[in-house]
Amino acid sequence: MTETILANAMLVLPEGVMPGHLLLRDGLIAEIGTGRAVPKGALDCAGDLLAPGLIELHTDNLERHIEPRPKVAWPHADAIIAHDAELCSVGITTVFDALRVGSIGASGGRSDYREYARALADEILQMRARDGVRISHYLHLRAEICSETLLEELAKFGPEDRVGIVSLMDHTPGARQFRDLSKLRDYVRKKHGLSEAEFLAHVEQEKALKARHGAAHEAGVVAAARRLGAALASHDDTTPEHVAVSHGHGVRFAEFPTTFEAAQACRDHGIAVMMGAPNLIRGGSHSGNVAAQALAEADLLDILSSDYVPGALLSAALLLGDIWGDVARGLSTVTAAPAQAVGLADRGRIAPGLRADLIRAHRVERTAALRGVWVRGRRVG
Repeated sequence: MTETILANAMLVLPEGVMPGHLLLRDGLIAEIGTGRAVPKGALDCAGDLLAPGLIELHTDNLERHIEPRPKVAWPHADAIIAHDAELCSVGITTVFDALRVGSIGASGGRSDYREYARALADEILQMRARDGVRISHYLHLRAEICSETLLEELAKFGPEDRVGIVSLMDHTPGARQFRDLSKLRDYVRKKHGLSEAEFLAHVEQEKALKARHGAAHEAGVVAAARRLGAALASHDDTTPEHVAVSHGHGVRFAEFPTTFEAAQACRDHGIAVMMGAPNLIRGGSHSGNVAAQALAEADLLDILSSDYVPGALLSAALLLGDIWGDVARGLSTVTAAPAQAVGLADRGRIAPGLRADLIRAHRVERTAALRGVWVRGRRVG
């Protein structure tokens, strides 16, 4: 039996923030106490916030480590360890690693759009089995509707693969996130180094793939999520009609709705709304879509994701706490709410019997500095 006491902390509990201590035993939260006393042998948290570990549902961070520069491949084991360490360093204790499923063959002319998810998933799971990672890893399969091999790739995954999320990714040019083709042109040409002619060919190819495979792929993704026991997510819903379709599919949460109307429709249908932490911190969307702060102020924001900046997650949650005047509520968008969205009942809150996944942090102006990270009661950062 192993025990740790974290004392003289400001505990971020579901009902609010209060001074107290936690007794951790064998990887779980065994006891919650009140007051500022520091028992013998306890770690004195000096009045810092002690909150549940952050839960990240949507991040491109692993892909950034695997390809640190365009067309530069990095060894996957090294990339996985670096990705894991980076997330741990910013307080993320559970991550759903986003992997694209759905590829375009050699005839598509995109060497960066080949199949990779199954092989990389195997490496992540093997690294986890060998105790090579510090935090808890699940898989998030980003199902690209505009592709050729989506259903074949999904069929390679089974319930044993820790697939927690399957998201419907419809990147048809001129719709959803990139209704404005000029925004898509700027993004794709910069990211992939395409000429104008290559960009226009890309647009036509994506539209043709949607026309040819869209309906079958969408139905197949919904069925795959059910078979895998995964939460189904929508992506970039833009209209109430998009949301109505998502509701019909059984979507649990909406990743980055692009308009106020779509977010309101999600609320009306009982679909949780996820927005990007970078959007909140920067004061707006880099794609020109609805601002996360506007949704927060209208009480239409439930979950935050770090998206492409892992370090943004905690800072954005604290910023939400400032906007709402409720630190516990702000932090729930990166702890309890994402846990609920994907059905993880054993974490995301400080309560007896739950996993001792915790972070210790103190405020530095509008952000936070971490002073400790625990996973299953073991200090990992």
